[in-house]
Amino acid sequence: MRYFSLILSLWLAPNMIFGQSHVMSLEEGASSPEASIEQFAWIAGHWKGEAFGGQTEEIWSKPTAGSMMGSFKLSEGDKVIFYELCVFREVDKTVLFQLKHFNADLTGWEEQNKTVDFPFVKITKDAVYFDGITFERISNDELHVYVNIEEDGKVQEVPFIYKREAQ
Repeated sequence: MRYFSLILSLWLAPNMIFGQSHVMSLEEGASSPEASIEQFAWIAGHWKGEAFGGQTEEIWSKPTAGSMMGSFKLSEGDKVIFYELCVFREVDKTVLFQLKHFNADLTGWEEQNKTVDFPFVKITKDAVYFDGITFERISNDELHVYVNIEEDGKVQEVPFIYKREAQ
């Protein structure tokens, strides 16, 4: 029994100490692999969840014209905290994820001609990895999004758990 406890402790320790990361990074100097926007079609839909003590909502269009457009909203009760406008778009035979943040009054966080860009890293049957953010299909009605957020010089992986809204 003591041997089993030792093995279990050794197996659990790395995840307890370091946490299991769902987010990947593009290696420095590496280029994004080829991808088509059609590979991302399963993300399309209306998704709702909770994060940061409030309600979250993401809406993604189906792929058309080499892109998918998305929106994100964080609200607490009847008050909007912030929005994001997002796109997946085909660029140079790969897909780039870009977004801009907005306050509740639609004043932007980023400079007018700047976006927050996430280069494409990898795709599997049920996950899309960008540098710093991952979209993972748990089922047709559940989507997990993991985002690396930096605060005070520390990077923390934050999960967003979504359920598909009925059409």
